[in-house]
Amino acid sequence: MQKTVGDHLLDRLSQWKIERIFGYPGDGINGIMGAMGRAAERFDYIRVRHEEMAAFMACAHAKFTGQTGVCLATSGPGAIHLLAGMYDARSDHQPMVAIVGQQAASSLGSDYQQEVDLQHLFQDVSAYVETVMTPSQLPHVIDRALRIAASERAVCTVIIPNDVQQMPAILEPVHKHGHVASSVGTPLPRPWPADAELAKAAEILNAGRKVAILVGAGALGATVPVMAIAQALSAGVAKALLGKMAVPDDLPYVTGAIGLLGTRASDDMMKQCDTLLMIGTTFPYSEFLPKVGQARAVQIDLQARNIGIRYPVESALIGDATDTLQRLLPLLKRKSHGAWRRRIEASVQRSREELRAQAMTSAKPINPQRVFLELSHQLPADVILCGDSGSHTNWYARHIDAGPGMLGSLSGKLASMGSGVPYAIAAKMAYPERPVIAMVGDGAMQMNGNAELVTVQQYCERWSLPTFIVLVVNNRDLNQVTWEQRALAGDPAFNAAQEVIDFPYARYAELLGFKGIRVDDPEQLADAWREALAADRPVVLECICDPDVPPLPPHIDFDQARKLTQALLGRDPRAAGVIRESLKQMMARKR
Repeated sequence: MQKTVGDHLLDRLSQWKIERIFGYPGDGINGIMGAMGRAAERFDYIRVRHEEMAAFMACAHAKFTGQTGVCLATSGPGAIHLLAGMYDARSDHQPMVAIVGQQAASSLGSDYQQEVDLQHLFQDVSAYVETVMTPSQLPHVIDRALRIAASERAVCTVIIPNDVQQMPAILEPVHKHGHVASSVGTPLPRPWPADAELAKAAEILNAGRKVAILVGAGALGATVPVMAIAQALSAGVAKALLGKMAVPDDLPYVTGAIGLLGTRASDDMMKQCDTLLMIGTTFPYSEFLPKVGQARAVQIDLQARNIGIRYPVESALIGDATDTLQRLLPLLKRKSHGAWRRRIEASVQRSREELRAQAMTSAKPINPQRVFLELSHQLPADVILCGDSGSHTNWYARHIDAGPGMLGSLSGKLASMGSGVPYAIAAKMAYPERPVIAMVGDGAMQMNGNAELVTVQQYCERWSLPTFIVLVVNNRDLNQVTWEQRALAGDPAFNAAQEVIDFPYARYAELLGFKGIRVDDPEQLADAWREALAADRPVVLECICDPDVPPLPPHIDFDQARKLTQALLGRDPRAAGVIRESLKQMMARKR
């Protein structure tokens, strides 16, 4: 049988060592799906419940493996559905290639069924977007998309009309005017700061008396040199959310998360430091960084476009975090374990005690912070943690202690709801021998998590270790937005928009053949986690939590306090519970 363009596409992906594709079928990609059937032994094709989940999984695959994630969708609505996951990858600088179908090239421009201007649709999210209109064009378009995605850590899109997919492939390069040859593979760029730039950065860091370090996702592979730099500078280390796993939380100088969901130790350090070293981060909330003029700043990043976008930088080092820190370390003058470091360590200890006290306060029925505290005590050393977007993200950031060897991620800058379960599925597909835990709110479960549990059911038999847990924080409220309405806008909760109807998550899990565990007593949490981690099949752990426990920021300014008071006086339906739980949390904070 003569190979088609669809066959040639998959052959080219194989040459690029692409083995896993997340997708959903449709007539706009019939030619590719037919080829996929003929190449089934070469690809792990994961069929999701919705194209958006395919894109989230491709993004998570890139985050957890370092490889380019690939997703596949049909034309029209299927292609449109990919966008949230594609923007997630773009926002967090992950390499992804989306392959999408299109109506027949011969019909384009006729307002045909499911005809969408995909070139225009994907222009913003893609560093490269191209439509394959002839068989000889395919190799160089695929090669360029994969090369740009990997080298620039970007999203690229390849559009292939369905009639082109089924045309005979042109396997040999055409050597004449108007045709372009191409090749497979690319060396990844590795910027290398000049010696003079390193010397300037070292001069700034050596001059600092109170050095703070902020690490992000770009520091995830640089744990050892980050710790060495922190010791040499006698500095504290705060972590942006995507950098949570960059350094272990049991180190006495690691202040934990920063920002709205951060710790008071991180906030105190940023308010008092005179020097700031930022490593691989584009943390967006500048109000949680030192005031402009307070600190001299050094920034390390792979890409120049990220330099100075959050804080004025005096020295910029463009390079890989590990390489750059290893070259910088010999230039630093080791600082003594003085008053600054002792202040940080004392602040860290107070912050940890405060967080534990807040988690152990009573609530109706369960304080959600305790759910995460109890999990943290039992985390397997090789666990992969997948967060979502909601109030539970605060508890993940503050109460989960990252340890050496753990992996963890979520939708960072995009902060998209509904990403937790697809992230976890992608993690488990990549590492079937490791325990994986998704931490999801009830709103996100009803958005798409419940549907993707069917994907778990479809593939879980292939996993060598069955440990796959979906924690559902069931508080019957779109809780993060409810609190944002109160504290940022001064509006009372609007139940018609915020209330989440109850759903039997644990019982639903049992219908799928999983273990379902439902907990409404805080004293049962430790045993529930033990049972879930020991289970011989996937688990849904449903915890009934109090929506009135406030996700307090590390500091509350006057305007936030004024607006919260305004909201509670404005006939907030949960005002009494909010006041009660807020007082408990404030009292625990003062201990």
